[in-house]
Formats: sequence, C-alpha cells, structure tokens
Amino acid sequence: MAGGGEALGGGGKQKRGSSGKRKGKKRIGFRMDMTPLVDITFLLLTFFMLTTSMITPQTMEMNVPPEIDVPVEVRQSELFTIRIRDNGDVFYNSGKDEPEKVKSLKDLLKIVVDQNVNLKNRCIVTLKTADNAPYGIAVEVLDVLNQAEPLIIDGLKRNGINERKRKFTVSPFTADDHKELDAL
Repeated sequence: MAGGGEALGGGGKQKRGSSGKRKGKKRIGFRMDMTPLVDITFLLLTFFMLTTSMITPQTMEMNVPPEIDVPVEVRQSELFTIRIRDNGDVFYNSGKDEPEKVKSLKDLLKIVVDQNVNLKNRCIVTLKTADNAPYGIAVEVLDVLNQAEPLIIDGLKRNGINERKRKFTVSPFTADDHKELDAL
C-alpha cells in the first residue's frame, strides 16, 4: 500500500516524486485543555472535605466548684491522698499512714475502690501533683479515679448504701509533701 505515513506522520512508505527524495509528513500539534481537570479536582476535594468527619479533641469533663473560704473539718482516717512526684512516681496514703509507692495504675484502681467501700462512702480522695510532674501521669490517675466510680457504687450497694456521694479534691503539692516523699 502506498501512501501517507502511519498514525501521526512518519514511519510509513511514501510515494517517490521525480527527485527521489522522501518527504516526511508534518506532525499535527496536540494541545490539552486543563480547565475541566482543575474543576473536577476541586469538586472532589470539596466532596471529601464535606463528607469526612473532623477529629474532635478528646476532653475530660471536670467540674470545679467555686472557691470557698470556709474551713472544712475532715477526719484524718477518712482522707485518702494520692501524690505524683516530679519524676512521675505515684504514691498513696490513708490519713497519717506512711506513703506507699504505687506499683501500677491497676493496683491504684483496686486500692481506691477498697478504700471507698471500706469507709462506707465517707472517703475523701485528694490528688496532689508536683509542679513538674508529667501531665500524662496525672491524666492517667484521673482516669483511674473515674474508672473506679462504677466499682465503688457496686461495692456500696452490696453494703446496703444506695447513694454515692463522691468526694474528690485537687490540692497543691506542698514543701511538706516533698519532704515526706524524699524521706522514703
């Protein structure tokens, strides 16, 4: 078959003219309009932005009562103190007992539940955190206290107490707390 080139020119056999030289076909220019592609891209971007759920920050609800200048009388035997040191170590003690180091937060959960159930809903939990204590440890301790609530309520119901009066406070970590824990 004699004639033009293959596809868009060049490569095929051509008819020979009187001079015997081959002439190549000129290549046809090709131009793509990018406007529809940009439109489709923005439509897809808008679609995915509107249909995906945005991640909401996880917050812990904590109701802080207003400050009261009236002193509150508390028995030492009903006070349960949890302290977090600068290095992240967690200690607990009941009343004037010697502070003990918490081995794991699961142990702290059991201790808090037992303390509240044994004192029959009269226990006041105090959390004291050193100024440079790791924030994550303090949050984990607060989580343990929240996880203990249903277990405490079940234990109190087994003892015949149907109403839970949760008593919890956050207190400043004092120099006396530093001295007491450094002595251990």
